[in-house]
Amino acid sequence: MVTIDVAVRAGALLGECPLWSPEESVLYWEDIDGRLVHRYDPETGIDETRSIPGRPGSMVRTGQAGRLLIAAENELVWFDWESGTVTPWVTLETPGTGNRLNDGRTDPAGRYWVGSMYEVAADRRFTGQLYRIEGDGSFSVIRREVGVPNALSFDPERDRMYFADSLHSTIWAYDYDLDTGTARNETVFTEFSGLPGRPDGACVDSEGCLWVAAVHGGAVLRFAPDGRLDRRIDVPVTKPTMTAFGGRDLGTLFVTSIGGGGSHPPTGQPGDGDLLAIDAGATGVPDAPFASA
Repeated sequence: MVTIDVAVRAGALLGECPLWSPEESVLYWEDIDGRLVHRYDPETGIDETRSIPGRPGSMVRTGQAGRLLIAAENELVWFDWESGTVTPWVTLETPGTGNRLNDGRTDPAGRYWVGSMYEVAADRRFTGQLYRIEGDGSFSVIRREVGVPNALSFDPERDRMYFADSLHSTIWAYDYDLDTGTARNETVFTEFSGLPGRPDGACVDSEGCLWVAAVHGGAVLRFAPDGRLDRRIDVPVTKPTMTAFGGRDLGTLFVTSIGGGGSHPPTGQPGDGDLLAIDAGATGVPDAPFASA
């Protein structure tokens, strides 16, 4: 039986990027339009926030507890939770283009993959790019003409990478060479025709299944490694945005959501913008910390 709890009644404008920190036993997550980084402790129920200067699109762990690497606006910045200090590191996109950085995740070797998008998704502009960032700060543009990059996930058991463009309502799968960080042999993993909403953020569980937040669809979908829809969990938010496993034994599925305001119109549904915690009967795979040089 699936149990869904509201972990934090946050009312976030644009909740995103839940990230479990096993060293601290806390969940970091973001409010992009609110320019906030949250830190939630499941044991105490306390959710704290820190403001940052730009909109945080995604973030990854580092080798130091409480220190994150955040993709904010057009650049990567180091962020220290205790002090709230933000230190610019690498600029990925030219300022003033209307693009901002969005979904991202480390591969199992610690490279940071992150995509950019035009800041108003409703304009359907394909001006974004997909980047791969190495530990020394060097980066490569892997894909161009991206609409809204999402669902970046890795399945180390199958040497596989996932990537979605929400404007195409499609998730692709790739053969992934961990030694070189190369994604090859693109195939359509699943298309959202006939499914609720569009694909947003995702994560892989210990069985190699992909858990996808169906934004605008009020559901979280689990796909088997062969692309078959395995489970559907209807959630009490209109626009779930991203999934991540955390908590004790990585047995809780956390889901962020859009509340409305900023770049998104309000939905009027109570609970939108909250952080959910789901006992879905599955366990996750921890993300690797960024392998900085």
